[in-house]
Amino acid sequence: MNRDGMTNPDNFVEHRKAMIRFSKIIGALASAYKITGNVKYVNQAVIHLKAWFIDPETLMNPSLWFAQAVKGQFTGRNYGIIDTIHLMEVAQGIIVMEKVMDAETTAAVKKWFTDYTNWLMTSKPGIQERDVKNNHATCWAMQVASFAKLCKNEVVLDSIRVRYKTILLPRQMGTDGSFPLEMARTKPYGYSIFNLDAMTMLCQILSSPQDNLWNFETPDGKSIKKGISYLYPFVADKSKWTLKPDVMYWDNWPIAQPFLLFGANAYHEKACLTTWQKLDHNPQVEEVIRNLPIRHPLIWF
Repeated sequence: MNRDGMTNPDNFVEHRKAMIRFSKIIGALASAYKITGNVKYVNQAVIHLKAWFIDPETLMNPSLWFAQAVKGQFTGRNYGIIDTIHLMEVAQGIIVMEKVMDAETTAAVKKWFTDYTNWLMTSKPGIQERDVKNNHATCWAMQVASFAKLCKNEVVLDSIRVRYKTILLPRQMGTDGSFPLEMARTKPYGYSIFNLDAMTMLCQILSSPQDNLWNFETPDGKSIKKGISYLYPFVADKSKWTLKPDVMYWDNWPIAQPFLLFGANAYHEKACLTTWQKLDHNPQVEEVIRNLPIRHPLIWF
């Protein structure tokens, strides 16, 4: 039975948990290195990077053919691709640390991310996920952008910038700054926040002095700034939310959402920063953690 927004408590999710743990470890070690300059944090990170991407006995294949399988129906689905958003902070951590990593490890890890990016862009599940009309497509693009940035693939980065401007933002955002497709689902509040976080991170990853997506606006006035302006009041004061509560995890949102911090930085919005500071930075609910790929903002600035 398909129940939108609800999860089967009997699903096997240990691999997802391991990947989230990996993301937390690399994000913390990269942050520690950025603060202190001490290479011991990088050396510890390399142990984990080799286990996940290089060592034959333990490495993860650069594909997701079996992601989010459904018992009795699917051995794998394109919707599972969203789970590797937690590799974004791994990729960004490598960017921070690579200048003091050994060349052999760096090359091997980048080769893994190149292979996975190619799979995301050319496989049947990857193409299906790219063409979904809601947050799944945003998260596909966010991952591809993150991994292409690590691998310095400017062709792919340019293609995602075009996709953001011509497909993702125009087709998903309403003229008021909301996301109608997310608002129509069973968890409109959580999904709207999640999608705004993802679009905000696309702007953070892809913006350059020559092409600043923070300032991009469609001909009919849609922009990431409008999206933040629309949702911010409901995050600052949840009681203002006009739709019915989400079917699950209503009481667990919001937390210290990335769009608040990165939006505050881009637009010098002190209110967003203050709200971000006040919210929970260490959520314990599994589903909330799953939908929070950015936990170590220091490495993104």
